[in-house]
Amino acid sequence: MEFQLVLTVGLAVVVGLALGLLGGGGSILMVPLLAYVAGAGPKEAVATSLVVVGVTSLISAAVHARKGNVRWRTGLVFGAAGMAGAFLGGLVGGRVPGAVLMAAFALMMVATAAVMIRGRNKTPDGSGKVRDGELPVRRIVLDGLVVGAVTGLVGAGGGFLVVPALALLGGLPMPVAVGTSLLVIAMKSFAGLAGYLTAVSLDWPLVAAVTAAAVVGSLAGALLTSRVPEALLRKVFGVFVLVMGVFVLTQELPAPLGGILVAGAAVVAALTGICRLLGERCPLVPALRAQG
Repeated sequence: MEFQLVLTVGLAVVVGLALGLLGGGGSILMVPLLAYVAGAGPKEAVATSLVVVGVTSLISAAVHARKGNVRWRTGLVFGAAGMAGAFLGGLVGGRVPGAVLMAAFALMMVATAAVMIRGRNKTPDGSGKVRDGELPVRRIVLDGLVVGAVTGLVGAGGGFLVVPALALLGGLPMPVAVGTSLLVIAMKSFAGLAGYLTAVSLDWPLVAAVTAAAVVGSLAGALLTSRVPEALLRKVFGVFVLVMGVFVLTQELPAPLGGILVAGAAVVAALTGICRLLGERCPLVPALRAQG
């Protein structure tokens, strides 16, 4: 049990690092960590992750704000709208079967990873360029409600949806999307937690230990953000979300389906690697260009 706790706390530092560096991914890693390493039940893992990610995001957002990477109006409006959706999502999530929750969580991860790896499409103004200012309020409220409901349901603070929404759709620079996302995540995590606490009880000593470890990692991650190229940051985010999504699906699906999924993912990864080595000679290049 002691080794299990030490391993959980150690990995929580890595989760915090991802959260501070990427502006999301905390719950994507924290939920599987608590469920498969710490041995928590699915609902308890989801609720605990909301505490850890909420506190960690709030502290990390303060570090980003000092570097000018937080759009306050966008973040506060998005967060306020998201809190309403997250609370309702948390109420529903506390009463949904654990296996269904984890499967929905994994599918959302895979879909988001595909968008992030593919890259930025054109922004709402059609230019495809990044924005330096705030986003339109109406758009922020609508996106906040939808993202809040989804992330409150599956127990994620929302960075894996908020960062793509701000960077790909809103056109914010990646470091700004990361910093603003952390503010939104903190607000929605606490709202989602309020919904979950109507149905679950938490191991508060474990919560405190994991939260402290994650905070240490997040502070280091926030300091590294400005030193990592934006395109690399986005693709790394997408890749690790994809890996974790496939892992969670293999754990939740029946044995034959899980094995087939892993084999399929390995084939896709191998083809992608070969295609990169071949460059323009790769037969998949025309198809990829057509999709772009």
